[in-house]
Amino acid sequence: MPLQEATEKESLNFNQLCTFESFEEVWSHYGYKSGFKDVIEREFSRTKGITYLDHAGTTLYPESLVREFYQDISRNVYGNPHSHNPSSRLTHDTVEHVRYRILQHFNTTPDKYSVIFTSGCTAALKLVAESFPWRPPTATEPASQFCYLTDNHTSVVGIRGVTSALGVVSLPVSPKEIEARARDVAQSECSSCQTPHLFCYPAQSNFSGRKYSLGYVRGIQARKLYPACDSQGRWFVLLDAASFASCSPLDLQEHPADFVPLSFYKMFGFPTGLGALLVRNDTAALLRKAYFGGGTAAAYLAGENYYVPTPNMANRFEDGTVSFLDVIALNHSFDALHKLTGGMDKVQLHTFGLARYTYMLLSSLCHGNGQPVAQIYSDSEFENPSMQGAILNFNLTDCHGQIVGYSQVDKLASLFNIHVRTGCFCNTGACQLFLGTTNQDVKSNLQAGHVCGDDVDLVDGRPTGSVRVSFGYMSTFQDCQNFLNFVVECFVEKPVEVDQVKLDRLKSNTSSKGSSPCKAITKEAKSLGKAQYLTNIYIYPIKSCAAFEVTDWPVCPLGLLHDRGWMVVNGNGVCLNQKREPRLCLIHPQIYLPSNTLLLQASGMDTISVPLENYNEPHQSHGVCQSKLCGDRVQTVDCGDEAASWLSEFLGQPCRLIRQSPDFIRNMKKGVSSTALSLVNEAQYLMINHASVDLLQRHITSRYSITCYILVSRFRANLVISGLEPFEEDDWSHLIIGNTHFQVAGRCGRCQMIGVDQNTGAKTKEPLLSLSAYRKGKVTFGVYLVHQSLDGSNATLSVGYHFQMFLYVWTQNDFKQTWLGYHFNLNVCIL
Repeated sequence: MPLQEATEKESLNFNQLCTFESFEEVWSHYGYKSGFKDVIEREFSRTKGITYLDHAGTTLYPESLVREFYQDISRNVYGNPHSHNPSSRLTHDTVEHVRYRILQHFNTTPDKYSVIFTSGCTAALKLVAESFPWRPPTATEPASQFCYLTDNHTSVVGIRGVTSALGVVSLPVSPKEIEARARDVAQSECSSCQTPHLFCYPAQSNFSGRKYSLGYVRGIQARKLYPACDSQGRWFVLLDAASFASCSPLDLQEHPADFVPLSFYKMFGFPTGLGALLVRNDTAALLRKAYFGGGTAAAYLAGENYYVPTPNMANRFEDGTVSFLDVIALNHSFDALHKLTGGMDKVQLHTFGLARYTYMLLSSLCHGNGQPVAQIYSDSEFENPSMQGAILNFNLTDCHGQIVGYSQVDKLASLFNIHVRTGCFCNTGACQLFLGTTNQDVKSNLQAGHVCGDDVDLVDGRPTGSVRVSFGYMSTFQDCQNFLNFVVECFVEKPVEVDQVKLDRLKSNTSSKGSSPCKAITKEAKSLGKAQYLTNIYIYPIKSCAAFEVTDWPVCPLGLLHDRGWMVVNGNGVCLNQKREPRLCLIHPQIYLPSNTLLLQASGMDTISVPLENYNEPHQSHGVCQSKLCGDRVQTVDCGDEAASWLSEFLGQPCRLIRQSPDFIRNMKKGVSSTALSLVNEAQYLMINHASVDLLQRHITSRYSITCYILVSRFRANLVISGLEPFEEDDWSHLIIGNTHFQVAGRCGRCQMIGVDQNTGAKTKEPLLSLSAYRKGKVTFGVYLVHQSLDGSNATLSVGYHFQMFLYVWTQNDFKQTWLGYHFNLNVCIL
């Protein structure tokens, strides 16, 4: 049976389960009006074909919002609000109206709160850090305390960077401690101590979506909860509402936090770069401010240290002119939200229902052997929208219980146009809690090369982060269905199974938790001793352009001579690759060493030549510039206007050709740190095994016609070898060719770029989809090589010579070295 037919048959029961009718059986609050589908098609037509599930990162704006805003600024003249002319007064009055609307949205008034506009939630938090009246210890009173829930965003924990230099005590508090260590404070403890302390917690975790009790606000202020109950002084509460406010109603009259930071793009999608700090007026008088900018002074003297701040709270802290057009856009954002949804209560019910249904099915989904498909990180089972937000955080597991790295999930999701978020989400505390990562693990991972925001998803088999899906007010049931079908198609070992007992329990909202043990996977040694041949040598002179196949080629300290020595950048100096511009593969560069030239060829274009610059005499008109590549700053040299014009004409956008500066040394970030690199991504060489290609090609052809030759081109390797078992190269440690030692620097992780047809530039889902299915979500293919030593300056890879090789292979019980002392008829050698 063809693979596609088998998949469809095996998934039949799940597809029958994942229907809108089954959704309606467990949740009745879907949409806002009878025409919800029409609203989505009219207001979010740009999302057709896209499953957007990163609303906790930023939600999407409706098209009518932008139209109304454009019409507003087209028919009105808005001047600087610090002036007094008619256009400026219009701006001032509109901005003040928006302040009122913000407070109204959170059920409070200007008598109770002030709105300070900032560039975002982080800037609002920084403002609190720098203006809160922290006190060092004195002979009679203790130092101020900065206390924060460990499940907080980085920007909250970062307040510690300000307080640590002021003698302030920093106290991290775990979620379970707040109520567990609560106690009634005796009257004798209610002394006259006025030391100010600050407790910070999120209304909703941006990691798991857990909603923390809003009752903590009054509980901390009244010193009834930990840590306030253990410390004398005045306690203030900062309630981080950035994640919460996007899908939930917040009543500040009922829960009067002292400081509430916000980011409006999380609520509306537009405008971006605008946030606010809501400050209780009773608290505002305590805040101190050192710097004073335009618009913040009632009076000051230039020749004397004399400054009196303006009495208006907002004006005092908004240095300079606020981004008034963005503030005016908020007016239309509120209009659109209320017009389309009817209010935040309805948004909360709609989004929670989608998250709950996704949780129910994903947590019940199993592989054919009964192993759960997902490990979900949540403190609840999504029973109540007052306790859980529209966020679902998880890692997928294979049929052996092993974690599938989040970057592999992200790559495949992108292939299906499903937009998710991966990593630790700027919340190390929650990440550590749910993943079981210790402080030492975090430090060790850093030493191993893993930093926040990279794609190192597993270290020693343990996850460094997870996958997050989140819903917004315009999310649909189709989004849930697309995501769940994607998981089934790409990550579930067939036949698909559903834990019906658990699913029935979740439908009835009964709570019971369990866990499944993980089984370790060991890799057995593969067969050795077959004759091995190098079948192809490719260089890629221009990064992401077509390959240049050769039969022999010089080797230099950076790898194959001139391999990825050039790259194409756009008009802003950003490196172009086939993910951004797939037509790069239609540019065929060729290098002619005798004439010292690089030729650029493409269909419909005249061939041009670019000199291989004499490194000792660089062309005076070619400027030296800096570019960024894979997170590295690289120094480059521009190759001139002729090449730039040629590339710009062919690609249809302003482009330039640049090459790596001969004086610039770029070293590997991982593995052999002293290894010098050209403009490659990871290492000097990429090698693939023809047997692995053949196996994958047979796996693909059941649903997609592709030849081995085309498949080889998709992987863009430097060296293609044959005569091995499939994927045997995964276990190599190093090899010797001639007198030169090569170290295997790791497996090559693949992304959607291998879906670009190198002959046409068209994008497809293959071979990434089949590769992930065959390798159980571990999307690697080929291995990286680097020099361990390079003897002589005339080393050359050529045809018809023998080589010797060391191999390291895994066995079930140990790790052993095998010396292959015989010669292979490999068509390559280092002369």
